[in-house]
Amino acid sequence: MTPEQLAEAILAALHASVDAGEFAAPLPESVRVERPKSREHGDWSTNIALQLAKSAGMPPRKIAEALAARLSQGEGIAKVDVAGPGFLNITLDAASAGELAKNIVEAGAVYGHNDTLAGHVINVEFVSANPTGPLHIGHTRWAALGDAIARLLKASGASVTAEHYINDAGSQMDKFAGSIVARAGVRRSLRVVIRAAGSTTWPHRSPAKTLTSRRCPTTKPMNWPSLAAMSFNLNRCRPR
Repeated sequence: MTPEQLAEAILAALHASVDAGEFAAPLPESVRVERPKSREHGDWSTNIALQLAKSAGMPPRKIAEALAARLSQGEGIAKVDVAGPGFLNITLDAASAGELAKNIVEAGAVYGHNDTLAGHVINVEFVSANPTGPLHIGHTRWAALGDAIARLLKASGASVTAEHYINDAGSQMDKFAGSIVARAGVRRSLRVVIRAAGSTTWPHRSPAKTLTSRRCPTTKPMNWPSLAAMSFNLNRCRPR
């Protein structure tokens, strides 16, 4: 028995109790089941009785006892205990767990596939490791998690695009590249850029400007080429 099937069984027991006049209350469209904190409290639990107590005008434990009596007779359920103010602790029959395993094996790779998200287009972006820092186990974890999420969405019928970012662009990379330019020497780097653009001579020179920065190796005046179409982020190593 799956959690979804158990939730449906609880909902059916609720409707049966209301129809029998055991209590009267507006019923929810679905019931949530959770794993108990302690395995001694069964396989699944629900607090639906506590949720309905106020609208039913009854102690939650009374509602839980009525539900427990009906659920105990259900297929695949070995035992139902009422705990505390009205929690239902449910223990499944061992054979039902075996039946679930059998269904998974028989269905093979298509087990769990559905069309819940059919027609939805989803883009999953994940990892995006910092290119200027070391990789660590967290990046591996997020790679596995992001891939798993994308696969689950696909299995639910969505059209999914998974993007594993290399992260080699943006302001962080601009600063990284600028720091390399500053380290290598601004004038020399500009000359390389100009030569790469197809020019073998410097453009007309603008008035001398002074580099003043704690990160720059020099503060002597330098003549800078006038390149209106070019922009350099030199990590605070700028003329002023």
